[in-house]
Amino acid sequence: MNPNRPELTIFFLNLEVGGAERIMLQLAHGFLAAGHSVDLVLAHAHGPLVSEAPAGARIIDLNVNNYLTMLASLIGYLRSEKPSALLSPFEATSVIAILAKKLSAVSTRVVACISVHLSLHKRPKWRKFVERIVISMLYPFADGIVTVSRGVAEDLSGYTGTSLERVKVIYNPVVSEQLLQAAEQPVHHPFFSDDQYSVILGVGRLAEQKDFSTLIRAFDIVRRRIPSRLIILGDGAERPALQKLICSSGLQDMVDLPGFQLNPFAFMKRASVFVLSSKWEGLPGVLIEALACGCPVVSTDCLSGPSEILKEGQYGHLVPVGNVEAMASAIEDVLKGNILKPPVSWLEQYTNDSVVRQYKAVLGI
Repeated sequence: MNPNRPELTIFFLNLEVGGAERIMLQLAHGFLAAGHSVDLVLAHAHGPLVSEAPAGARIIDLNVNNYLTMLASLIGYLRSEKPSALLSPFEATSVIAILAKKLSAVSTRVVACISVHLSLHKRPKWRKFVERIVISMLYPFADGIVTVSRGVAEDLSGYTGTSLERVKVIYNPVVSEQLLQAAEQPVHHPFFSDDQYSVILGVGRLAEQKDFSTLIRAFDIVRRRIPSRLIILGDGAERPALQKLICSSGLQDMVDLPGFQLNPFAFMKRASVFVLSSKWEGLPGVLIEALACGCPVVSTDCLSGPSEILKEGQYGHLVPVGNVEAMASAIEDVLKGNILKPPVSWLEQYTNDSVVRQYKAVLGI
């Protein structure tokens, strides 16, 4: 093989903060560790996660502003570099990748990866109609289709008509040595300096999907019975509304929204309980990360992922979506010592070695 020809290209938009972006970087680490060359091809090579890109990966900045120029630039890249395989983690970039392969007439194996419930995305009806048509027309030309959970696979099939027989479920490579090392780093936050308080932790974009308002209301119940504090890591459009709720509930000194943290794992390692309050997910990596850090978890039983990750509630507390009282009760159970944790062997399915082996088979590498 030509040593200058990348074996794997991962194509996505940018390195802004997001679960899929983190997962793609982790996957790149895994392929590099396994001895494969990796290109990260980005519409824009910017964002807070640039510092987490593996040193051995080549970053290609297409520097484009719309899908048409993105398609043209990717065609040029494919004709020039001819990678063995290309993986794209979003529905829109997957469509671009499939089209680019067809138009560039290269032998690159293109694999589309879907990490969310497409049917639950809030978009105008006309956009959802167009999306379904485009995916149903183009995904049959993909060399492989991967989803991150069984729930996402079923949603993709029901939403677009994609045959489940064509879909391979591969969990995300969340658990790594880098994560475990990062979890051991110190945390300088005042809530951890007072042992009389239990610390409840939430992590994610401050967006409607994550439903942190339910977590705040549940915390308001818990703190009246158990001395506790709440930290929610992340940024997003819902910050003003959440701060208003915190103030109206008189929780200003008990709830902190410190924004995005490059190392949330150190917080997970020290928290008394991690809570996922989402209305929906694909496969919530933060839930796996918390378990890997040894933090007991409470999660909504949303579509999809939590039930799969927690083995139907054996390895963490599951509560109904949006149910403040049930969430508060489950948090209290954990703080009182009713802790459910998975065996180490359960987390092995989320390690880089396991996931890379499965992706290699789909990618033909």
